[in-house]
Amino acid sequence: MHSISAIIPAYNEAENVGKAVENAVTALEKITSDYEVIVVDDGSRDNTADVVKSLMPRYPKLRLVRNQPNRGYGGALRRGFEEAGKELILFAPADNQFDLEETPKLIALIDEGADIASGYRAERNDPLIRRLNAFGWNTTIRLLFGFLSRDIDCGFKVFKREILERVPLYSTGAMIDTELLAGAKARGYVIKDTAVKHLPRTAGKPTGANPRVILRAFRDLFRFRLRLNAELAQEKRQHGE
Repeated sequence: MHSISAIIPAYNEAENVGKAVENAVTALEKITSDYEVIVVDDGSRDNTADVVKSLMPRYPKLRLVRNQPNRGYGGALRRGFEEAGKELILFAPADNQFDLEETPKLIALIDEGADIASGYRAERNDPLIRRLNAFGWNTTIRLLFGFLSRDIDCGFKVFKREILERVPLYSTGAMIDTELLAGAKARGYVIKDTAVKHLPRTAGKPTGANPRVILRAFRDLFRFRLRLNAELAQEKRQHGE
């Protein structure tokens, strides 16, 4: 039986985060008794944190951590990873666009030898502009790093916590998934993916299509390619290769 830390990054998700917590607890209770749910309130300006606090008496394995000020999606995930104490780390956003009842599909890939199990959206429920951005992003990443996953930025993943000991993460934005997957692949870790449902957002507003966020992500992508080369070269020197 695996132990699992579920990380839920949330920014201005007061309308969604309560359901996200309930769905996570319901799904994890069916898998293991050794779990924790960590909501990272990333400097929300609404009452996201208050909603989570109101649920904590009902769910003793629920924790709230807060970033002040906002650190971005990558910064929220990194904070959650720092707080996680279980064998496996699951992460999914607070917007309820993923069905955490599908978590066993990802864990099955871990049991089959994967170090990272990544979902890919079988049918993406996003506006056209977000789908076009995703196509360009995924294409660029494959040119720079080769094939990592069918859907790099799918926000529903499970991975072995031990990976964090060897794969440094720096991104505060959309680069975080690429840092994790490319850094892991370059160090010999196994990545497998599987189709997951992608549900329409029913409340709140997405932030990922902000042009400034997108431009920063592409800038950081090329910087990361250079940094990864340097990291790998240093690791080889340290091991005398």
